[in-house]
Amino acid sequence: MNIEGIQVEVIRKAILHLRITVYPPDGNVRLSAPLWASDEALRLAVLERLAWIKRHRERIAGQPRQAERRMTDGETHWFQGKPYLLVIREAPGREKVVLTDQGTMELTLRPGSEAEHRRSVLDRWLKKQLSLEIAGLVAKWEPILGVASEALGVRRMKTRWGSCNPRAKRLWFNLELAKKPRDCLEYVVVHELTHLLERRHDAHFKALMDQSLPEWRRIRRQLNSAPPQL
Repeated sequence: MNIEGIQVEVIRKAILHLRITVYPPDGNVRLSAPLWASDEALRLAVLERLAWIKRHRERIAGQPRQAERRMTDGETHWFQGKPYLLVIREAPGREKVVLTDQGTMELTLRPGSEAEHRRSVLDRWLKKQLSLEIAGLVAKWEPILGVASEALGVRRMKTRWGSCNPRAKRLWFNLELAKKPRDCLEYVVVHELTHLLERRHDAHFKALMDQSLPEWRRIRRQLNSAPPQL
């Protein structure tokens, strides 16, 4: 529905309460609504929250963004919260990524590689490193929380740092987390594991987070303040 020039995506679910979310990087607005709610009720709900929606859209529009990486020498690439200068080396044999003590990220590739291939090699390396970090953190926190996941995965996600399917006990994590500090990754791991105890973001969920990770609100602000990818 279109309300005062703002396009609102409406998704009806078997839920009790409606929820309005504004997503980066473009400020898209999504309304998750109960199946029984009428179109007029949804329109009124959006109008009541219109000032809030506009504030969030303005804040997102004003956030700094990291320009798209062209995968060339001298670019800055982030890993685990630290910046590295990209160095491209061409050589036959195994393609690899190596971090040096001099603050460079050396990407060794076969001669004549295109930017898209360079990006795919780096992404595979980031995914492998992130998967190892996640596995270690999950092994640490599952006994603390008294839960057990069945499957873990890493993929690109447009609007979330992570997700949890409580029924299947499957956790997904955003590949971009490979670039964030370890405490940010740990927060997301604890957050998603806590969903195995409480599906909703209600007072009970927040109390569980307070008990497990008292600094989680500060860490969440740190995570969300980093420049999003273009």
